Amino acid sequence: MTGNKNLMFASSYTGLGGGETIQLNLIEALGPDRYRIHLVVPGEGQFAKSARKLGVQVHILPFRGATTWFVPAIWTRLPAARRLGALVKRLDIDALVSNYHALPFAVAAGKAARIPVTWYSIGWWFPIRPWQRAFFRRDVTQIAAASGSVRDRWLSHSPVVAPDRVPVIFPGVNPDTFHPGVDGAPIREKLGIGPDVPLVVMLARFQHVKGHDVFQAMIRHVHAQVPEARFAVAGENVFGVRKDEHYKLAMLTHAREDPVLSRTLTYLGFYEDPRPVVSAADVVVCPSRFESLGMVHLEAMAMARPVVSMNNGGPAETIRDGVTGFLVPPEDPAALADRVVRLLRDPALRARMGEAGRAHVLANFTADRFAARFSELIDGLI
Repeated sequence: MTGNKNLMFASSYTGLGGGETIQLNLIEALGPDRYRIHLVVPGEGQFAKSARKLGVQVHILPFRGATTWFVPAIWTRLPAARRLGALVKRLDIDALVSNYHALPFAVAAGKAARIPVTWYSIGWWFPIRPWQRAFFRRDVTQIAAASGSVRDRWLSHSPVVAPDRVPVIFPGVNPDTFHPGVDGAPIREKLGIGPDVPLVVMLARFQHVKGHDVFQAMIRHVHAQVPEARFAVAGENVFGVRKDEHYKLAMLTHAREDPVLSRTLTYLGFYEDPRPVVSAADVVVCPSRFESLGMVHLEAMAMARPVVSMNNGGPAETIRDGVTGFLVPPEDPAALADRVVRLLRDPALRARMGEAGRAHVLANFTADRFAARFSELIDGLI
């Protein structure tokens, strides 16, 4: 085993979004038998709190994350790069794994300590500017992607890295944590509904790409056919982005003022543990305009809940359309509603899709499988 090796994750985020959940699942599955794991973040928050619960050594190193316009020759020389380099040397780190916005600092630290640096790309929208080409071609030791959609969309806009340099390593969930036996009754009690009331849920942070407006439009279609159905959304503006806060306020205002939504839709707020929300649901809906992966799809399937999602990006690689859930065209609330109504009216179909979804996760998307592939990559670099 490789438990004597020090592995450091560097992230620019302090909140707990999908990307951070992916990293926590990986860290938990890697476990102390493989590595001594460290996490560097720019401040305290839910990410650091959750990492500490897993036994991770968390280091607070204040820095401002790089924008997509960063100039490597400048950013790799900033004080944050020197501070991270000193920390890496002091802790005798063997390999660094970075998100995009911490990457210039991680690369500088890796060079100074002569250790490999891996960028695990979970998002899809990061273009390579002309002045960044050598940085991604030569300075980043390894690039890996969370889905084929992430890799292909990134390379289609930035064809400066050979595709075989970017292996796809799908994230995974712990099926012993995400399982059908979690109690969802507290959520239904909070909503004031009994176990027989149809419930459709969405779990996502507030951001335009997540499609809360599409979900709300879908509700009106579903309500016309299944008026007893209720709807709930769990999530928050976890990163405190001003634009996302404006979007959040617009969604909440519309939900409060619309006569159908005000009676049928509840915004639950942030849930660090999404399992009770998923367990309470009859159907989980993911109306995102694009998802690089969509962890909630894997979590819902692991908990034997059918998923209705947009057929754009990562969900097309994780959901088996018509088997574990349904995929519909983006920006089509009527199509979402059609599949949701079909599931709400057919308990046997929900059960079959739920069972198929859990089997699909067990075969392809467990955290142990994720950790095995990732550690093989890291150990090869070391």
